[in-house]
Amino acid sequence: MKHVAFALLASTALTGPAVAEMLDLEKDQLTFGFIKLTDMAPLAVAYEQGFFDDEGLFVTLEAQANWKVLLDGVISGTLDGAHMLAGQPLAATIGYGTEAHIVTPFSMDLNGNGITLSNEVWEMMKPGLPTDADGKVAHPISASHLKPVIETFNSEGKPFNMGMVFPVSTHNYELRYWLAAGGINPGYYSPENVTGQIGAEVFLSVTPPPQMPATLEAGTINGYCVGEPWNQQAVFKGIGVPVITDYELWKNNPEKVFGMTAAFTEENPNTTLAVTKALIRAAIWLDENDNANREEAVEILSRPEYVGADAEVIANSMTGTFEYEKGDTREVPDFNVFFRYNATYPFYSDAVWYLTQMRRWGQIPEARPDSWFDEVAKSVYKPGIYLKAAQMLVDEGLADAADFPWDSDGYKAPTPAADIIDGIPFDARTPNAYLDSLPIGLKGTQKVVGNEVQG
Repeated sequence: MKHVAFALLASTALTGPAVAEMLDLEKDQLTFGFIKLTDMAPLAVAYEQGFFDDEGLFVTLEAQANWKVLLDGVISGTLDGAHMLAGQPLAATIGYGTEAHIVTPFSMDLNGNGITLSNEVWEMMKPGLPTDADGKVAHPISASHLKPVIETFNSEGKPFNMGMVFPVSTHNYELRYWLAAGGINPGYYSPENVTGQIGAEVFLSVTPPPQMPATLEAGTINGYCVGEPWNQQAVFKGIGVPVITDYELWKNNPEKVFGMTAAFTEENPNTTLAVTKALIRAAIWLDENDNANREEAVEILSRPEYVGADAEVIANSMTGTFEYEKGDTREVPDFNVFFRYNATYPFYSDAVWYLTQMRRWGQIPEARPDSWFDEVAKSVYKPGIYLKAAQMLVDEGLADAADFPWDSDGYKAPTPAADIIDGIPFDARTPNAYLDSLPIGLKGTQKVVGNEVQG
């Protein structure tokens, strides 16, 4: 009888919500951590729209002071899961920093970051920038235009400092990618020196996201890479200018993930499925009907218990636009993507890209075969859990089967050259060939010894 009911539900999918089949939950009271960023939205929406409740989950959401505190909370078990930097589960699993096996059944979003420079640096850069037919600065802006500014700083005996949010953050790798694409060396890591500043022309350091604007205003840093709303906050306060979004850097790049310990998912398989179902529903809600729900999402996120920034600032990027210089607002409909383009599916290829960047800058100090990248990706990213949750939502009439990549082997098609700022394509199946194709960064058997690259 149950099969007949499911068939009827599937045939009327999305014409009206069906009652979810309640899983036999191993644990129904859960605490999840997050950092005050726009892309924690799936958690807030799942809570506020009752999607966790629908699965029988009693969830508490707790803002965390920084990414390290958040990771430690998941590892210790004080948090059952968290909004995480995509690099965190990978780094923990391979033992870079705190060692623990963390997995992700759900990717939280695509895009969403930007690189902002101080007003002083912008004014130094701006005269040399190309303009478009309307006389506006042409985008994307290459970091090559930053080189003369850095040289001026050096000639005056001043270091050029930039902030990023964590050593294994997307922001660190995106900022490094942008700099290196413009011919600027952002520096290397070694097992003995984890500052990431070996041979650096620009000095990158960690600043928690909500503190970025104040740190920039104080002059401690000359720019930063961060997620929203902290780039738009710089525009709003008149203290800096975003020069590039990560959508322009690498179109539809993966951003955050939802992370849990492998032990939690193994001990609580039904709870993990229920959480994943609720998060998929939240992502669908955020993107459905051409982002029709984004204004409501902005109101939710502006509350102090979530992001706590002005709704106007959050809306600047969340509703399909992005403001560069004050008054220079442009259409960027895919600046924040939560469900389109299979954004929530945990692709192995996304994991491999993060691992290539760890290797590129010396966080992975030794050469690894292509097979190693694949094995690590598969130990951390769990599309099997995701698709099982998705199938349940389809059976319940709460999702459309056409929206999921059922036949994927976990690898996206290679990212074409046209979608990346340096014009170098990325094929996750051949990570070492990709590393070899990048002009700046470790390749082959190279390693950092002392203050130099050898090999």
